[in-house]
Formats: sequence, structure tokens, C-alpha cells
Amino acid sequence: MHPDRHGAPWVRTRLRTAPVGALAFGVLVLLTAFLAALLPRAVESYGTRGLREAVADAPPQSTVLELKAPQPGLELPQGAREKAVRPEALAAVDAAASAALPRPLRADPAESAYGMRTAKSLEAQEASLPRPDGLPPRFTLLTQSGIAGHATVRQGRLPAAEGPVTADTRVLEGAVTEETARTLGLRAGSTVTLDGFTGAPLTVRITGVLAPRHPRGSYWAVEPTLRTPALAYVKATPPQFYWEAALLLAPEAAPVLLGGQGEPEKYWRIAPDTGRLGARDAAPLVDAVASLEGGPGLLRLRVAAGPTAALSTGLEQVVLAGTAVRDAIAPVVAVAAFGIAAVAVVVLVMSAGLAAARRERELALLRARGGSLRGIAGRLLGETAVVAVPSAAGGLLLAVAVVDGARLLPALLGAGGVAVLACAALPVRAVVSHRRPRAHQERDDLAHARPGARRTVAELTLLVLAVGSVAALRRRGTGASGDLLVSAAPVLVGLVAALVLVRLYPLPLRWAAGPAARLRGAVGFLALARAGRSPAGVAALPLLALLTALTTAAFGGSVLSGVADARDRAALLTTGADARVATTDGTPLPADLVRAVRGVAGVREVAGVRIERASTSASDETHPLTVVGVEPEAYAGLARRVGLGGFPDGRLASAGGVLDAVASPGVAERLGRAARPIVTPGGVVSVRITAVRDRTPAVPEGEFLLVDAAGLKGSGGPTTLLAAGAGLDARALRAAVRGADRTVTLRAEERAALSDTPLQEGAGRIYGWAVVAGALYAVLALVLSLLRAAPERAALLARLRTLGLTARQGRRLLGLEALPQALIAACGGVAVGWATVRLLAPGVDLDRLALPAGATVHGATLRTDPWSLLLPAAGAVLLAAAVTTGQAWWSGRRTPSTQLRAGDTR
Repeated sequence: MHPDRHGAPWVRTRLRTAPVGALAFGVLVLLTAFLAALLPRAVESYGTRGLREAVADAPPQSTVLELKAPQPGLELPQGAREKAVRPEALAAVDAAASAALPRPLRADPAESAYGMRTAKSLEAQEASLPRPDGLPPRFTLLTQSGIAGHATVRQGRLPAAEGPVTADTRVLEGAVTEETARTLGLRAGSTVTLDGFTGAPLTVRITGVLAPRHPRGSYWAVEPTLRTPALAYVKATPPQFYWEAALLLAPEAAPVLLGGQGEPEKYWRIAPDTGRLGARDAAPLVDAVASLEGGPGLLRLRVAAGPTAALSTGLEQVVLAGTAVRDAIAPVVAVAAFGIAAVAVVVLVMSAGLAAARRERELALLRARGGSLRGIAGRLLGETAVVAVPSAAGGLLLAVAVVDGARLLPALLGAGGVAVLACAALPVRAVVSHRRPRAHQERDDLAHARPGARRTVAELTLLVLAVGSVAALRRRGTGASGDLLVSAAPVLVGLVAALVLVRLYPLPLRWAAGPAARLRGAVGFLALARAGRSPAGVAALPLLALLTALTTAAFGGSVLSGVADARDRAALLTTGADARVATTDGTPLPADLVRAVRGVAGVREVAGVRIERASTSASDETHPLTVVGVEPEAYAGLARRVGLGGFPDGRLASAGGVLDAVASPGVAERLGRAARPIVTPGGVVSVRITAVRDRTPAVPEGEFLLVDAAGLKGSGGPTTLLAAGAGLDARALRAAVRGADRTVTLRAEERAALSDTPLQEGAGRIYGWAVVAGALYAVLALVLSLLRAAPERAALLARLRTLGLTARQGRRLLGLEALPQALIAACGGVAVGWATVRLLAPGVDLDRLALPAGATVHGATLRTDPWSLLLPAAGAVLLAAAVTTGQAWWSGRRTPSTQLRAGDTR
């Protein structure tokens, strides 16, 4: 801004007058712009990673675009037919097909291949080849391109064509993989004679044994028998098995397939390039595949490959499955995104309100002396833009540096929106407050302020929206993609609670002012009086910001804690305990194994169980019962320790030949509570159900019937051992259990296997940012509110020191003045955070964030996380105490004459 005609430049003067406030405002804008730019980039980044991983991890048979065309027609001359299948012709079609792929599809030349193959396998004549049920093996012949770049020669050399190969050629060279050679007893120099050719059988001389360089890649995996032979069977009674394998011929040998009965066909297997796929490419990718399978894209491919060519792929199903997971997680992520955005907006508006309140007299004086609204707004816009625009640009650059591989435009719009809001908030607030010049300022403190009708209507509208959003979330859950009202439920609950707290805030101040006035000292009364004299608008904004920030942090922390609990629960339901040892065939474990497992470091409890099948009668084989024989005391203690269907001792007693039992709900409904005979492998026993549990460690999933193993007739030893203990030694446990017929399953390993997919990892990070952002915004809101009144407090302390106030009393005065707001905000934040989690827990689906697609876990619900609930609230109170103490100490170092200069505007 240009210098004034009779003074210094406005912006420079204002920034020099309040450098700390400008710095705090710049930090706030930097943080907000960083989050606003980071969020869309993060969402796009983990969506891109999820799409690429979904395509890369899917079986190649599902993702490769396979273009097939039948052999050239018999109406063509034989020479033309042979020319059409030679490598040069097939390579030209491959290049044309790859170029004709619609965007965003792109070919990966390294894993793509083309050639000729026999659609029908051919029978081998050699009696020396293995014949499982007397049936000879069958071979598929392929002339696949690029074999030299995808295999390492272990024996011999690669096959070659000796001279021109035609449909009448009957001796060729071929190669097999190591697996094929090992299974079928082949080696370099072996021969395979195949039936099904005109005139004479085809003899293939094996010249090389190959090792695939990337056996799981598309080149080898699309045709499974190309790498590894497989057993096939003929439908008969009983089924008769034979070997299916593949022989690799030289690409120049393709014409020979035209002389056989193997139904030869041309093929082009185009592997998709996942390296350049982005999250926004999912829908266009599905459309592109649909076009290639039966639309304009297929017509373009037929121009190159022939009028009868057809393309098949499962790529669209893979993409749609990944998109379904993304769409399922998106509403849950939107809840966190709304929380962060709402807190950021509230704190930015609060900073503008505090700045306007701090400069109320200055702006009123400018208006009274003829300042226009346009001129005042322009000056305020200039001084805020000098700080806000560079800070927003810094936040944008930081977000781009933190998350790469995403578009710049969404981040630019987010950071730009923050810059616009930060620049416009103060001028708009000042223009609204000073539309008309005022001769004096009316009293507008908390003790006398009365909400107007417009505010009441706005608050009631917000209340209705909050009630509707909570009801919708509880009824429909977070699965309603695109429902902004549902996603904003935690924020709306926090805002309504904050507005209620703002209305109730003056009441405790009034109640405490009376007793404080009767005390001997004046510090308590002065602190409460000053807290009550704070302008209503100024005092309400920090409360609103603090409560919204604390609610967002509490909800985000509870979601993260719930995700960890859901995975812990899923791992427990897989093993039933911290470790599970079982035999693979159901035979009893050795008697000394219990002692060996109990001696492993970290094991606290061990229970042996025998799991067997039973029925309600000898003739009932359609509804078996899973009977678990246990040692009652050891098993009951282990069940209570792991928290899975625990029951008190004495529930598995026996009396009068009847065994007491603990059953699942389905078994209890089936058998009833009266004594009932059941047929076990050892004989008939009578059981009576005394307790019902949904789960039990021996059978974590499914129906069960627990009885005392000593009461089962003919019962052998335990078939399964369950161990409980924190930090048990996995290596020592496996050494103690060693045996080829035994399996060891550890809860910790199952828990580690539930690792984040890119989508789940991104969602978890966003919720982590919500917790951190909520805590940081709470800190900034508190610091900004305390900085606003810092000059006024310093002047007050200086005046009171001239009247005899000691430094210790000054510290107590400032601390007690800031305590009501911080304490009420902290207590309100804890209460609102707890209530928000309890209200919204039924509608938040943690399975989508914690478990693989389609998996669910019983009992995994959203619970309040004490740390994310209490730590930010306690930090707000401690920070308020620290800031006021530091301010009192700093003011005590300055003399009253310095604080009370003549003409001071404070």
C-alpha cells in the first residue's frame, strides 16, 4: 500500500505494532492452508495407490486384455494362411492393438505377449511319460513371443526353426519349464510325439529347459500350464486323471499348427500398465474396457486383428471391486474431513472476530472522523493479505512436498479458499460492525448480553440439522455415500453443544461472583468480574472454537482406537487365544506337550481341549454338534483371561450321570435346558445346558457345546491346546511343538496380517490428522484469545501494582481470569466428545476401515478413547495457565511507568 500523504505506510505500521499477533495469524493460515491442500491430495494419492494395488495384486488371468482370433479361413490359399500367422504379421497386429487402446488403458510391453496356440490340447504317444490313471498326458502348443527375455535357460538352448516351417512340417524344436521337465520326466534331448496332425504325428524335440524369471507375471501366469503342469480328469466314475502341460515352440513355427486338429487360434495378451493409473481413472477405465469388449473399441481392434476377433478380460471386475471399497470408505473419511474443515473455518473466523474486537475503538474512531467503509475495509484487507497470502502459499508448497503424485488444482483451490477466507474475514467483520458511526460503545459483556431473535433462529436451525444428521447416521450408517448431512454429524453436534455452553457460560460466573465478593482478598472477585466483563461476542468465539476442536479430536481418536480394537478382535476370533496348537488330522496331542507349552516364556495359562462331532441321535447325520471336551477350571480361567465367552467355575459339573454344559445360542435353542442325550464317538452321554455364550476360545466362530472332558466316554487326549500370555516367545513355542502334523497359530501374527490396504491406510492417516489438527486448533484458539487481551491485562496489572498489588497476586489474578473459560471449554469438550461418540457409534462401520473387503467382526463398535478425550482438554487448561503465568512474569519485569505511558491507547 502506498504511503499516506501525511504519515507512514499503514500496513507496515500495523505489522510493527502487533508482530506477535501477525505471526500467530500467519501460523494459523499456514496450518489451515496446508490441511486444505493436503486433504484432496491425500485422498487422491491413496485412491491411486489403491487402484494400482488392486490391479497389480489381482491374478493376471483377470487383468490381462486377451484378444483372440481364429485361424485364417480355409478359403484362403495355404501360403496366405501361413503368412498370416508368422511373427511379423502377429507383431503388426500387436502394435496396432496396443495403439488402439482407449485412454486411460495403456499396454505394458514387458509383460505382454502374442502368438499362436492350440485351443485344444493334443495327446502324447510316449509310453514313458507319467500316466496317473493310465491316460496319456496332453500338451498345449504355443509359439509365444519374447521367450528369450522372460526365461533363463537351465539346460540346452532355446528352440529355433530350421528352415521355413509350413503346415506340413512334422519335426520341430521345443522347450519346457523346469516344473514341466521335473513332473513329466523330460530333459534336453527328449522327444514328444503328438497325435492329431494330418498325415503323420508331430515330433517335438526338447532343446531346452527354462526357468521363468518372473513366474507370477502376466507372461507366465495367464496360461497356468505354460509354467506348471496340472492334473485334469475325465468325467467318469471314479474320475480318471491325466497330466496337462505346455510345449513352447519357436515363434517362426506357428504355421505348423495349421496342419493339426488342435483348433489353433491367434492371441494377443496385453498386460495393462498400472504405473500411470490414477484414482480418477477408475470410471474411465471401466468404460474403456466395456468399449473394447463390445463397443467402438472392439471395432477398432477388429480392423487390425480381423472381423471375428474378440476381446475378453476381467479387468473391469477388479476395478469395480476396488471402487466399491473406495466408495465404502469415502463416507467414513468424509466425517473426518468435515471435522477438520469445520474447526479450521471456526478458528479462522474467531481470529478475525478477536482482531476486530481488539481494534474496536480504533475502527470506531476512524469511522467517527470520516473514514469510509470502503477505505477501512481496503486497509484491513491489505494488512491481512500481506500475512495471509504468503502463508497460504507456504502451506500449499508444503502440502505438495509432503504428498506427491496428485493433481495440483484441487490443492490450489483449497489453499486459495483459505487465503480468501483469511483475507476477507476481518474486513467483513469490521464493515458489519461499523456500518454506522457510533459516538460511544454500549456495554456488551457476558453478564448483560441477551441473544437476539436472529441468533435464536439460527441456533434452532442448527439444532434441527444436528438432530437430523444424528438420526440419519444412526439409521443409515456411514454407507450413504455423498450424504453431506450424515458426514457433518459430529461437527453439528459439537457446534450445538458449543452454542448451548456459550448461553450457559455466564451462569457459573454469576454464581461464583457472590461468594468471591465476600472473601477478604480482592483477587478472586476481580478475576471473576473481568471474566464476566469480557465482550459477549469475543468470549463466545474461543469457546465455540475450543469445543469444536476438542470434539473433532475426541471423535477422530476414538475411530483410530476402534480400528485397532476391531483388528485385535478379528485376530482373537481367528485363534481363540494368544496361541493355538492343533493337529492337522484331529489325532490327540502327546501327553507331555502341555508341560512343554506351559514352560515357554510368556505363557501364563494353557488349556487342552478335544473337539469332536456328535449328534442328537444315531440316525441324525445332517445336523452335527461340535462337542468340546475341556478341563473345567483351566478352560474357564483361560476364557476369562482372553475375554471370549468367560463363565464362572462350576458351570461344567456333573451329577447323576448328566454333564452340565455351556452352549452357543443355536445349540441351546436346539437342545433346550432339560437333560438331553447326545451321541458322541465314544457313546451316548446326557448333557444339561447351564449357561449360554456367544463365543468360546475353542470354537471362536460357530455353534458349540462345552462339557467336561472327563465325562465323555472313550475320550482320548486333547486335539487342540490354547495358550494365553502377553509377549509369549513364538520361536520357542514352535520349537516346543515341533512336528509335521501340528500347526501353530499365533494371535500376534494374525493381528500383524491385518495390515492396511492403501485405502485403509489413507483413511487412518486422515483420522490421525483430525486428532492432531483438533489439538493444534484448540491450542491456536486459546493462544489467540489470550493474545487479544494481553495489552489490556498488562495495563491492568500496572494500575493495580500502583495500588499495592504484589507480583504473586498479579499471577493469581491473570490465572483465575483465564481459568473459567479454559476450564469450562475443557470440561465441555470432554462431555461433548463422550456424548458424540456414544450418539454416533451405532452408525460408524469400523469394519471398512479395519478389515479386508467383505470381512466383519462381531463386537467391534466405536468406543470412547480416554487419551484423545482427556489429553487435548488437559493440554488446553495447562496451556492457558502457562500463557497467563508467562504474561504475568513478563509484565512484572516492566515498571508501571513503562506500561502506563501517556496517550497509551490500551
